[in-house]
Amino acid sequence: MAIQAIQAIMEAAILCAADMGVTVSVAIVDTAGNLAGFGRMPGSFLISIDLSIDKAWTAASFGVATRELSEMLEREPRAVREGLLRRPRLTEVPGGMPILVDELVVGAIGVSGASDKQDERCAAAGLSILGR
Repeated sequence: MAIQAIQAIMEAAILCAADMGVTVSVAIVDTAGNLAGFGRMPGSFLISIDLSIDKAWTAASFGVATRELSEMLEREPRAVREGLLRRPRLTEVPGGMPILVDELVVGAIGVSGASDKQDERCAAAGLSILGR
């Protein structure tokens, strides 16, 4: 992903949060889960820093939104669900979404700091600049 695309995605997500009157942290990771971009709005919760990165990492790892992962795990045996959720960085908290280009995962965005629906809305706003 080009740095210009990463910056545009982050700016769109942050603008969405500002329009809603909430403060968030936004993380972008590449396909390997490496941090490619990060921004924290002044006043956002400190935990939103790590959680936004975790959300992006999880979405990139599984290629699905973190809310979808939660729904998928509900159908798995307890040992699978609990075993996965004990892994560092893995989260089922909504607000992480994969970044797809031609149906291929090229990274992911994670937004944290507002309600789950607001985080998802901001992540989707970031992705919307890609025509998704």
